[in-house]
Amino acid sequence: MAMKRTKTPWMSADDFGRSLPRGIGINLLVPDIAPMEAFCRDVLGATIVYVDEDFAAVTLLGSVFMLHADHSYCDNPMTGVIANIEQRGTGIEIRIYGLDPDEAEARARELGHHVLAGSLDKPHGLRECHIVGPSFYVFVPSIAIGG
Repeated sequence: MAMKRTKTPWMSADDFGRSLPRGIGINLLVPDIAPMEAFCRDVLGATIVYVDEDFAAVTLLGSVFMLHADHSYCDNPMTGVIANIEQRGTGIEIRIYGLDPDEAEARARELGHHVLAGSLDKPHGLRECHIVGPSFYVFVPSIAIGG
C-alpha cells in the first residue's frame, strides 16, 4: 500500500529523525492511527505533536515515541512480521514511569478500554496497573510508592 497522507507534515521525516534524542525509541505499528492516537491522548495524557493518516509523533513525560500505520510500512522489513497479526503487543509491556496508574485506569475504564490488572502496590516499590490499548499493546503506568 501507499501513504494516505493528504496534508504537508509539520516537518520532514529527515528533520524529525535527526531531532530525536539519544536513547531507546518506541515505534508502534498499528492498523489505524486514530484509535491509538486517541488512547495515547485521552488515557495516557500524552501530547500529540503531529498526526495524520500515516504517522503520529507523541510525547509523554519527556519521551518521544511514534505511531506508524501498517500501510505506511510498505518497504520496511517489519511488513512481513505484522502481516495478518491482530495481537501486536503480545509479550511486551510498555512501562510509563511517573504516570499515575489510578488516574490512567479511571480514564481507561471510562473510555471502555480493557484493564488487564487494576492499580496495585507491588513488592518492587511501584504502584501500577496494566491497560490493554488498541492493537493489544499493554501499557503499564506506574509511580513510586510513597513518592
